[in-house]
Amino acid sequence: MAERDDGFELFDLRVEAVVPEGKPIYCGAKAGDYFELRGEMLSLPAGQGFSIYSLAAVLPLLAAKQRLTHANDWMTSDAEIACPDPNCASRLRIVRIAKRRFSHAETTAVPLPAQGEEK
Repeated sequence: MAERDDGFELFDLRVEAVVPEGKPIYCGAKAGDYFELRGEMLSLPAGQGFSIYSLAAVLPLLAAKQRLTHANDWMTSDAEIACPDPNCASRLRIVRIAKRRFSHAETTAVPLPAQGEEK
């Protein structure tokens, strides 16, 4: 019997601060600030921070943005998230930068269901 492929793909993401010139910024974002998400690992450049409130606004969307979505799905087309402070003009732009392949067995202890027994 052939071994079953347990692979799946996710997008690596880059989340960039969009800082309109001359507008009030209260979250501490600066033009050029970013972080990247590769698999489940989030990384920031050395010496750069990100507001926990801005992170809280964008985190719930990242898992969905990592997955392939239908061309007509708003998750495919919409990429900018407003700063949670209504007085702050900054936004966070989510950019898909690459696809990465993962193995189910290497990401969870829960086995795949037997073929024909999918839930």
